[in-house]
Amino acid sequence: MALLIAAMVLVGGATRLTESGLSIVEWKPVTGALPPLTQQQWTEAFEGYKAIPQYREMNAGMTLDQFKTIFWWEWSHRLLGRFIGVAYLLPFLWFLWRGMLPSDLKRRLWIIFGLGGLQGAVGWWMVASGLTKRVEVSQYRLATHLVLALLIFAAIVWTVRRLSDREPSQSIFRLRVTSRILLVLVFVQLYFGALVAGLRAGKVYNTWPSIDGGFIPSSARLFFEQPWWRNLFDNTLTVQFEHRMMAYTLFALAILHAIDAVRSRAGAAVSGALWLAAAVTLQATLGILTLLYEVPISLGLVHQAVAIVVLTLAVMQTERLAVRQGEPDERRLGLPLGQTN
Repeated sequence: MALLIAAMVLVGGATRLTESGLSIVEWKPVTGALPPLTQQQWTEAFEGYKAIPQYREMNAGMTLDQFKTIFWWEWSHRLLGRFIGVAYLLPFLWFLWRGMLPSDLKRRLWIIFGLGGLQGAVGWWMVASGLTKRVEVSQYRLATHLVLALLIFAAIVWTVRRLSDREPSQSIFRLRVTSRILLVLVFVQLYFGALVAGLRAGKVYNTWPSIDGGFIPSSARLFFEQPWWRNLFDNTLTVQFEHRMMAYTLFALAILHAIDAVRSRAGAAVSGALWLAAAVTLQATLGILTLLYEVPISLGLVHQAVAIVVLTLAVMQTERLAVRQGEPDERRLGLPLGQTN
């Protein structure tokens, strides 16, 4: 399921980068699984697209064959979502019927399923924002859609870790705290990244390390909209700047976390911290290259794929350092923080 959701996120990214997300203007959860099968059905689907602002302002004169290209991206994204729902629900019901799920796991799996259903509704809520007055979907709704997908992904990865045996690692309080901070910041960065994508902010200010003529742009440029907080979500310069600053913060904290894990001899958490630091470093490098080359589709998708890897490693490291029932905690042992045998 985690692999399917990762694929879903990447197909969604390609749908966004190819401007295909508004090609299907109806939400038919059941009958929409079938694509147009006749020339008349294709014509009707195309006429529906012609009625929205994106066609009139961005794609006027598009041919039916060109429409089919963007249609297949969006249809594939929706079909994969439906497949994920079935692939999750049928085995889940079978395990329930056989009585093989303990109560805590059953509760967690129902919550994940509920979030999956909510994700379908959020997806349509996102698409609907671009069908009347806009030529693209709302960046707020796009960010919500992406973060919810990755929250479901993270919940599944966490559950997999909880179901499996793991190598012993020292549960050091300081490392546990920094791993959780890293995980929270990864989600914040993913949200900022979705805002960047929604505003196409990666296609402007394509220099590094400077942005708009300096490492830190002028406050007049960063906060010219009123009220000031709207700049954090609507101002392309501010959104790209906060995405950059969060990347620097994540990089620094991941390196410090890795150094601390090595110095603390924290067992399996050492390799987890080193892998996380390496992935964050790679992701930062890809982010810079994606910016400098003005977001080509190939680099954009690789950047998104490595973001999923970073999230996976952050979830695994946080779970690795979480205290399970029956495992020792340095505070319970009365040891100084960071000093375990």
